[in-house]
Amino acid sequence: MREIRYLQALREAISQEMTRDESIFVMGEDVRHSLRGATKDLVQRFGEQRVVDTPISEAAFTGMATGAAMAGLRPIVEYQISALIYVSFDQLINQAQKLPYMMGGQGSVPVTYMVTGSGARSGLAGQHSDHPYPFLVHAGMKTIVPSTPYDMKGLMISAIRDNDPVMVFAPAKVLAMKGQVPEEAYAIPFGQADIKRKGDHITVAAVGHLVHDALKAANELALEGISVEVFDPRTLLPFDKATLLESVAKTGRLVVFDDSNRTCGFAAEVASIVAEEGFSALKAPIKRVTRADVPVPFNLGMESFVIPTKEDLIRAIRQIAQEG
Repeated sequence: MREIRYLQALREAISQEMTRDESIFVMGEDVRHSLRGATKDLVQRFGEQRVVDTPISEAAFTGMATGAAMAGLRPIVEYQISALIYVSFDQLINQAQKLPYMMGGQGSVPVTYMVTGSGARSGLAGQHSDHPYPFLVHAGMKTIVPSTPYDMKGLMISAIRDNDPVMVFAPAKVLAMKGQVPEEAYAIPFGQADIKRKGDHITVAAVGHLVHDALKAANELALEGISVEVFDPRTLLPFDKATLLESVAKTGRLVVFDDSNRTCGFAAEVASIVAEEGFSALKAPIKRVTRADVPVPFNLGMESFVIPTKEDLIRAIRQIAQEG
């Protein structure tokens, strides 16, 4: 099977779906030029009517997408920077997410929101480094964070075909990653996690790009006789509780590895699921390896202290391996 980059897999999913369904169009700031690369060359293929550059107002074009979806189209909205979804929250949460209820189920809002290059990377400071997926999960919006090119293409196709609003986070640290991806279109159902590595002693539930750090940590710890199972939720909402609980029932230990803030972050939710529904299987307390509860600093040294790392995960795994 051929190998392509994560970003190419994202772009291929969009292109194949736009070819299949003429109601799909892309909109956002500079999507014709494609600053991030997710919409590169789409305007040449599909024309300016289906690849729409918008003014610099996330609230405006997010609201426009809602109206277009209610009128029968299927918009794909790209945000250039993850933090810019904050200025769209009224349109995302009060409008797109709630309108089907307000209409008594007589309409749907099939919009796919795409955050290309989410998360911290090398000194982009607090304004450009957020991973705000916990906000969307809390609001009840379907939210996906694919970790591999294969997962990205399959989940993106599912997102575009879904009749509800879906937020797609593409972490910056995996955009250039290569992986095997089929040429044909395929859809990965929401709510199905993936065990990226089987293990016997400790379950590590990792989100997005941290899945790869978890796999590297598992390889290193295997030399010490510690067998780590890596659980990748792929979709944060809906979340595959059954697979997580099955993994923890086998290993008896859980470390949650998540690049969002510790307090009220996604790691807290994963930990609470196991504490409530899988407590009897635990041999040691659950550990969380997360961001600190502060904006990401501009200084690179301080940034590395705030962001969770593979070394932080290894320390947590070694500690929990000795407990219980």
